[in-house]
Amino acid sequence: MLADIASHPDRVDPEQGETCYRKAMTAAEAQGRRPVLAHCHLGLSKLYGRTGKRQEAQEQFTLATRMYREMDMRFWLEQAETARESS
Repeated sequence: MLADIASHPDRVDPEQGETCYRKAMTAAEAQGRRPVLAHCHLGLSKLYGRTGKRQEAQEQFTLATRMYREMDMRFWLEQAETARESS
């Protein structure tokens, strides 16, 4: 949640956002929480997109959508693709 706040379009703090997402990813990996990990990849994708890091944004988006597909998380896959199209 802290990562989402730090990467919100109205008050983007790229360093804080990335740090929070990376910490959440480390915890999610250790606990085997793949849905949280996928959400973090999506969040990083959005953050990188807002800060002009297009290649990094695409890499994180690809990881997130691949994970959503593998876990058959159709709702989140659709949300990710819709967000990507509107950005």
